[in-house]
Amino acid sequence: MPTTIPLLMGVVNVTPDSFSDGGRWLEPDAAIEHGRALLADGADILDIGGESTRPGATRPLVEEELGRVIPVITALAADGARVSVDTMRAEVAEAAVAAGAAIVNDVSGGLADPRMLDAVADLGATYVAMHWRAHADHMRDFAVYDGPGGVVAAVRDELAGRVDAMRAAGIERDRIVLDPGLGFAKRAEHNWELLRDLGPLHALGYPLLVGASRKSFLGRLLASGGIPRPVDEREHASSALTVLLAQQGVWGLRVHDVRVAKDALLVLARLELARLETDREGATDG
Repeated sequence: MPTTIPLLMGVVNVTPDSFSDGGRWLEPDAAIEHGRALLADGADILDIGGESTRPGATRPLVEEELGRVIPVITALAADGARVSVDTMRAEVAEAAVAAGAAIVNDVSGGLADPRMLDAVADLGATYVAMHWRAHADHMRDFAVYDGPGGVVAAVRDELAGRVDAMRAAGIERDRIVLDPGLGFAKRAEHNWELLRDLGPLHALGYPLLVGASRKSFLGRLLASGGIPRPVDEREHASSALTVLLAQQGVWGLRVHDVRVAKDALLVLARLELARLETDREGATDG
């Protein structure tokens, strides 16, 4: 079965405390230039977020979040970029779509704000719903998956429940994308179990977005002397997952280094072309 080359969603963290690059793009002008650089590197979507969801993070005021993301979304959307807003708040989603965002990427899947699903239904935007159990400051307390089928079955069933809620709110099925939520209320072993086989999640019938880039479970895998590999030295491992996830047919990949991910996908696409050429030659010879 041919591999479907996924879309690349470039991360623009307009925050002081994100785990990968907190503070680097906090000023609007810096974030806008970073977004433009990601586009030049091959990003299909820019994901603009004003709230860190790293483990232990505390939430900004809604006014702070709006002040961080709206100027950036306005500028990048005006450039013609396909923009996603990374938010758990309906108020921010509404303002972001008004500013030009086409996608609402909600790590809580509508659980953090009771207005979110109704707001998205009215907005007409694509909605990315992630598997989520609790806010970042205490989500580790919910990283328990003892039921039949373990973490894979739990994530599948809980996402299916969110789909039911989305559909009931009036969000059309062709606007829904699901995300397994690597690292959110999940330990390293849970992430690996999910990555091993996304089949049960694909079986729900919706496109999948996966965000594995630079996450802590990769740092632990690459640890030296018990010390996790630093965040900015995990890109080779992230690139390996880019290829493996593309081969599992995901719709999109949320990445920090778009150029590295794009290079990996170009190699994969060329190999796919070579395979098709070989198949055609075999058919002709036969």
